This record gives sequence, structure tokens and C-alpha cells, in this order.
Amino acid sequence: MVDRKVSAAYPAHWEADVVLRDGSTAHLRPITPKDAQALQEMHRQQSEASVYLRYFTYKSQLTPKELERFTNVDHTSRVAFVVLRGAKVIGVGGYDRLDDPTEAEVAFNVSDEYHGSGIASILLEHLAAAGRENGIEKFTAEVLPENRKMLTVFSEAGYAVARHFEDGVVMLVFPIDPTDKSRSVMEAREHRAEAKSVAGLLAPASVAVIGASRSWGTLGYDVLNRLVESGFTGALYAVNEQAFEIGGLPSYGRITEVPGPVDLAIICVPKERVLGVVDDCAAHGVKGLLVMTAGYESDQGLREQRELITRARINGMRVIGPASLGLQNTDPDVQLNASVAQQLPAPGNIGFFSQSAAMGVLLHGVQAQRGLGLSSAISAGLRADVSGNDAMQYFEDDEHTAVVAMHLESFGNPRKFSRIARRLSGSKPVIVAKSDVMGLRLPPGHSVRTSQAPPAALNAVLAQAGVIRVGSVEQLMDVASVLCTSPAPAGPNLTVLSNSLTLAEVTCDVAVSRTLSAAADERELDFSLGQSRALPLLRERVQQLVQDATVHSVIIALLPVPGISDNALLGELGRFAGCGKPVLVVLSGRSDRSIGTGVHHELPVFTSPAAAVRALDKAHGYRQWLNVEHDALPEPEGIDADGAEDYLKTLTAQIPGTTLRELDYDQASTLLAHYGIPVLESQAVNSADEAVAAAHRLGWPVALKADDPYLRQRLDLGGVRLNITDEPTLRANYAHMFQAMGQWGVQALEVQSMAEAGQACVIRAVEDPLLGPVISFGLSGDPVNLLDDWAHGVAPLSVQDLEDLIHRPRSSARLFGYQGLPQVDLAALKDLLNRVALLKDNHPEVAILKISPVTVSEHGLSVLAAEVQVGNPEQRTDTVRRALRG
Repeated sequence: MVDRKVSAAYPAHWEADVVLRDGSTAHLRPITPKDAQALQEMHRQQSEASVYLRYFTYKSQLTPKELERFTNVDHTSRVAFVVLRGAKVIGVGGYDRLDDPTEAEVAFNVSDEYHGSGIASILLEHLAAAGRENGIEKFTAEVLPENRKMLTVFSEAGYAVARHFEDGVVMLVFPIDPTDKSRSVMEAREHRAEAKSVAGLLAPASVAVIGASRSWGTLGYDVLNRLVESGFTGALYAVNEQAFEIGGLPSYGRITEVPGPVDLAIICVPKERVLGVVDDCAAHGVKGLLVMTAGYESDQGLREQRELITRARINGMRVIGPASLGLQNTDPDVQLNASVAQQLPAPGNIGFFSQSAAMGVLLHGVQAQRGLGLSSAISAGLRADVSGNDAMQYFEDDEHTAVVAMHLESFGNPRKFSRIARRLSGSKPVIVAKSDVMGLRLPPGHSVRTSQAPPAALNAVLAQAGVIRVGSVEQLMDVASVLCTSPAPAGPNLTVLSNSLTLAEVTCDVAVSRTLSAAADERELDFSLGQSRALPLLRERVQQLVQDATVHSVIIALLPVPGISDNALLGELGRFAGCGKPVLVVLSGRSDRSIGTGVHHELPVFTSPAAAVRALDKAHGYRQWLNVEHDALPEPEGIDADGAEDYLKTLTAQIPGTTLRELDYDQASTLLAHYGIPVLESQAVNSADEAVAAAHRLGWPVALKADDPYLRQRLDLGGVRLNITDEPTLRANYAHMFQAMGQWGVQALEVQSMAEAGQACVIRAVEDPLLGPVISFGLSGDPVNLLDDWAHGVAPLSVQDLEDLIHRPRSSARLFGYQGLPQVDLAALKDLLNRVALLKDNHPEVAILKISPVTVSEHGLSVLAAEVQVGNPEQRTDTVRRALRG
């Protein structure tokens, strides 16, 4: 790390752990004078060709003057970053501001040993982010024509690069504002690197168990035995300083004594020894760590977690845990059971992710009971490093995974979760089990923040990303069993076939209460003819339904059949596994529990009609999401995001810590004007004369309101007088209203131009610690105040997200023509919501924004008031620069 005392202006928020192209990690930070010797060492180890390409000449070492210039920067006009692996500098890049203060020249140098690892691209992303923060708009670079690697870095970054030749040098110029292409490039690189880092943990060529033991029942004993018994295909090493042989394997005193390379080190030692083991792993070049040691749940434990992760990442290692239940990979080429689970699950197409060890145990137990096959399973434990976001990056690319099932107790980076989940859901169903209080309480040992948003907002965030949300592990397995055996139903039409029309009708009643259109096959199955005749009849009837294009899914609900075993029935129905549409079996009324809920004969089997319908309904909801085009919203005209950013810098410059500053009318109006949101002007008045003068200035007619954020909207409490057209009426209303408002402690009134009559709405936007930029919409008054009738979404919004936001409140019928009233100007309302979402997504400094009321008429809308609170939030980790969660 760095000595923060080197410079009072040291921008600590620029520090970041990054994942390189090969999946390993490194630490990036601003350069300091103390880096001079390490920089010299990197230079001395460079080839003559590399030195020539960087400096246009060869020099065996850097001069003291050059070292001083490179390492002494002001972090504003001159910025430089180093990328570290341990104490070794493996890359350096910087920019120098030119005569034009909006332009800077950029240059890089990457260690020969790490060419091709993506360091130059990472440096460019971070330098561009720092440059934008410092008012730089454009980068220039001088590159020799033969330096094809560096030319490729610039050309593939996604910026609009202009180039020309001058004096034998390629001159490059490009704006550094992020573009759709540059964001796409960054996200693609991030995806590949993070997916590869997790793949390295799940498919290691060699594993070392540190803390392996001969003592039955100990963690080190169980883990080593499970690896041996699962038939792990790679090299396996036992590390224990007190034994020469464990489990038939030679034992080594320390990881540094292991004769071969180690891809994955499993740490099972007591907590007080973990940091020393991490250092040993770094010295041996271990690629990844699985920390199964527990005891990090306290405040001190959180500090120890951070130290563990810091030491691991700067030495190139990603970490699962601590307090992880382990890793499993059923690929026959790997056969990894690095966990305490007694046996490796059967191979399948479900990828599992869980956090705490307790939930991992529950998940594994229910999965084993249900007979669900896994592709791989990750227990992140306290999720200090590898998170659900990383797991989704891996599952998206894994050819063995068709369904992703996750139990989440917290989010690390909400914006990133939404982005990855939405992309992943487009190709594979993502099922997330969460409790109703997720985000409201801090999970023990998790370094996350709790949510301030309404509970319904989290459901909206998941639904917006196409995630199938369930409330329990059992429901998670129910939905997974449907989707791992068949695609989601193409439509809502469900046919129920049964040997009891009563049972069929009950099943249909449950389905109709959801999103399915259910009908019972009126031809009741007759099994009285005996097994030899009944089974072919069953096969024929199901075949007819499967081949019927108007039937999108089938449930076969069966009461016990005398003389015919359930195994025989399921064996016959198993013919329809993989038929292209969901075929579910419900075995009700069984006293024999030998066949329970789960997957049997490759079909999902349930013992409850309600559970079967609920799982099918979730699968159908996912199909509905897939069928909708999630087009990006076009950016409205009249938006000046850069101007808003500059203005916010002046507003937030002196805000300490987490304090929020509430903007006055002029400040709020100026900020919103950068996004084309005009606020109807108003003026506080303290006398009737001031009220009349204000009305003359603003223009008649006017409204008179209490100068109070609550009462100014309450017509029923006398806080608003509308459509005042002349001076005598205004004076009379002022006198009466000033006296009436005195009982509420209101000492001033407010005059505002009259807006066209319409439906009053309210828009809220908050920067939530758990969910990110949450946008909420509702109709003013009782719907939101008493009924909590809000719709929620998270920015950025798609076209469909915006439609859902307007239609979701129960009271939204009043917007579309209600009891003879005309439909409001929906286009104007959507435009306003789009502008608010863009503002909130672009500027996390805007902690709270409330626009209330917005009156939407038949031909336009008016923003009557806006409350804005700004802060100096933690730096976002989802900007166009790659960085692991801190």
C-alpha cells in the first residue's frame, strides 16, 4: 500500500484491486516518490525493444531526474498510476496536461513479463476516469508505427481515435468521455477476466490443503478425504507441519515446500495463522485461495478480512470465503469436491451460489433430497472477495450450466449486479432466494450496507433484471427442478391431466389465481384396467397434449393408483422428458415418501399441486420477461450532464463525511435545468404587499401556499389556495390563510404561478446503499401517503421499465382516463421520468431527489416543487474503469 502522508492531496479513492486478463489480480494506485526504486527495477528488466518503443531510444536505466519527474506528480495536471504484484511494479501509466487545459498526453509502460495481460487497457480506463475528474476532455499519444500492441490498446478501447503520421510517429487523439462502445468494451473485458478468475478456482490443476489432518472430524481431515473420495483429477497436496504422511499422501510442512505449482490452496488452519499462510501462498505463487476458516464475524474480524483480501489480491490471488463451505465441480474432467459435503453431487446443469456456510449447508441438503444435478457450486461464506457478481460472470460462460440458482443475503455492488443479472437472464434463467428482510439487517461478518429503500424496491430491482425471485430454499429448488428439465413455457396455457377431476379442478383453481390460463382435461384417467392397459393409455393422452401447439405446459396430477407403483408411472412419463415444453408430475396423497418432491426420471415431481403451479408460474413469468424487448431509452434533448457534474462539484466540495446538504430553490432549479426539468417559479412572501408584488412579477393567476413542505400540498388542510386572479382576492386570501396557518407554526406563505389543472404525481429518486439509484413513482395524496402505492425501478431504465413504472401503481388508472376524465399527457410524464433516471444514474452525489407535486394535464405537465439533497458519496465502483469491490 502507500503512505498517505506523502501528499495531503493523495487521491486514495483512485486505488483499486483489478483482475487481469488471465484471471489473476493486481493492485493499482497513484504513484508516489517511494516507487522510484521499484520503477527503476522494472525498467532494468525490460528488453531493449520495449525500452525503445516506450522512449523512442534505448537507455539502460532511468536517470535520477527522470525518476523524480515520473514519481512526483500533483494528481491533477500530472497523474500517474502503478500496477503492483506484491512489491513489484509491473506496469506504469500517466498523463501530462498540455497547453490546452482540456487535453493531456498519455503514455504507458508494461513489464515484459506481463505483456498480454491487459494492464495497458486497465491503466487507460483508470487514467481516463481520473482525467475526467480533473477536467480533461481529450487524450493524445505518440506511438511508433512498429508498436502494434500499444496501437491496438488505443484502437480497441472503444473511443473515437483519430490518427495521423508526423515525423515518423503515429499521433493519436481521442475524447475520453465514455461512449456506448467504450462501456461495452470495458464490460466485456471485465466479464472475461472475472469469469476466468472463478474458472481457475473451480477447475484447478492442483490443490493443496493447508491444515490437512489425520484427526477424524476436523475440518482439515474432512476436506482432504472428500477430495480424495471424489476422484479429483488434478495433483493433490497435504500441508501439515507435524506429519510426514496424511491420507496416503506425503505431507509438507509449509506450502512453500510443495514441489509443484499450486492453483488452489484450501486454508483450514486456525484464524490466527491465516495471514501467515496467505503470505506463504503468495511466496509460492498460488493462484487462488479457498478460506474455510471461520471466526470473522466481529468488527475485529471485518478488519482481519480486509487485511486478508489486501494481501491476497496484491499478490495475484482471488479468495473464496472466509467461512466458506467450499467448492464443487462435477465436470468429469475435474471431479472437485473441495467441501465438507460427504459426496460430490450428480452431474447436472444447475450452477449454485450461496453466501454463509449455514445457508450453504441448507442448500446442499435440500438439493441432495431433491435429486438435482449440479454443474458447480460456490459457497462464498462471508463473501470478502468473490461474490455473486463474479459467480454470474462465470456461469454465463460455463457450457455445463443452464440454470443459475443463488441464495443471497446481501449485494456488494448493486449497479453491477443489475447489469450482469440482466445480461445473464437473457440466456439462462437466474433464480434468487431472498428473505423479505434482506437488506434491512446486516448479515453477520458481511461488509455491506443496509437498504434505506422500501422493501418493494428490492423486488422491483430483481424483476427489472429478469431475475426469478423466490422466498425460500425450497421454492428455489422447485423452480430449478422445472427449468433444469425443460425450457420455460412458451405461453400461459396449462392443461391438467388427472385420475381425479376434483384434483384437476383444484390444481386449475390455484393456477388461475396466478398468471396461468389453466384447464382440466375432462377425460379422467382410468387406471382400473390394470397396468398393462393403463400405462399405454396414459402415454397416449400425454402425447396428445405434448403435440398440441395450443398447450404450453402440462401437469399430470395423480392420486394413488392401486396395483400400479409410482415408479412405473414415472418410468412411463419419463418418455416425455426433454419434449420441449414443461411436463410436471404431482403425486398427491401418498403415505409412502420413498418418492418425494424433486427430479425423478428427468421430470420435476411434486407432492403438492400448489407448489407445482407456483414453480410453473415463476417459469412462465421469466418467459414473459424474455418475450419483451428491453430497448434502451433514447436520451432526451437538452441534457447537459457535464454542466451538471461541474455544478455538483461546487455544491459538494465542502460537505464533510456522510453529511447531506439540502439545496435551496435556486440551487435545485439550476441543477434540474441541466437536465431540461423546469421548476415552476415561486416566491416566499411575508406580507400581503409582498404577495401582490410577487403575483405581478410571476403573472396572474397565481396560487397561494403555506411555506411548508407538507402543508403546501394539502388543499384539504387549507394549505393551498388556487386560481387567484386579482389583487383584492389575493389580499383577502393572504389574510385569512396567514391566520389559519399560524396554528401549524407556519410564519410565511408562498406565491406561485398557476399550473394547468391535472393529476398530481410524485417522483422520488434516492441513492440507496444496497440497491443503487432507485426511482419511485406514485400518485400524490392518499395513494402514496396511506396506501404505499408506489412503483419502483432502478436506473438506467429501459423502454419497458418505464412503461411498468407508470402502470404498476394500483391508482395509475387515473392517468389513462378515469370516470370521464381525459387521459393525461403520458409522453410528457415518461420524458420527465427518463430525465430523472438519467440524472440519478449519472450523478450519485444527488442523494435524494423528490419532485412533488408534478401536475400532469391533458397537454403537458408542470413541476411545482423539488427537494434535492446532495452529498459526497463514496466513489462508484461501476464507472468505466475496472475495479474489484473494496
